[in-house]
Amino acid sequence: MNFSGKYQVQTQENYEAFMKAVGMPDDIIQKGKDVKGVSEIVQNGKHFKFIITAGSKVIQNEFTLGEECEMEFMTGEKIKAVVQQEGDNKLVTTFKGIKSVTEFSGDTVTSTMTKGDIVFKRVSKRI
Repeated sequence: MNFSGKYQVQTQENYEAFMKAVGMPDDIIQKGKDVKGVSEIVQNGKHFKFIITAGSKVIQNEFTLGEECEMEFMTGEKIKAVVQQEGDNKLVTTFKGIKSVTEFSGDTVTSTMTKGDIVFKRVSKRI
């Protein structure tokens, strides 16, 4: 499955609780909670480029499946992670006590990030 495309956030659950749990400042949480961000994914074989735009903030991360890489987390912090593909349609990684799962189904992308008992879920549609 090729994951390339542009996707816009449609819904999010537990945004504020998750952002507080990862240390995001309250003023940034308030600014970002209603932003309908856009993610652009460019896939070339096992190499991916994710460009996430939320308001004026742009995060760009690149990785190759199964190889350690450095990525920028939503807090601005640089983290090291290894992204794996599970089945035909899931990208999974774990970093700093957070499990991230991105699942593709047709024109819908469901991203969940779990830290402890807090699950942040974001659903995006292809645009």
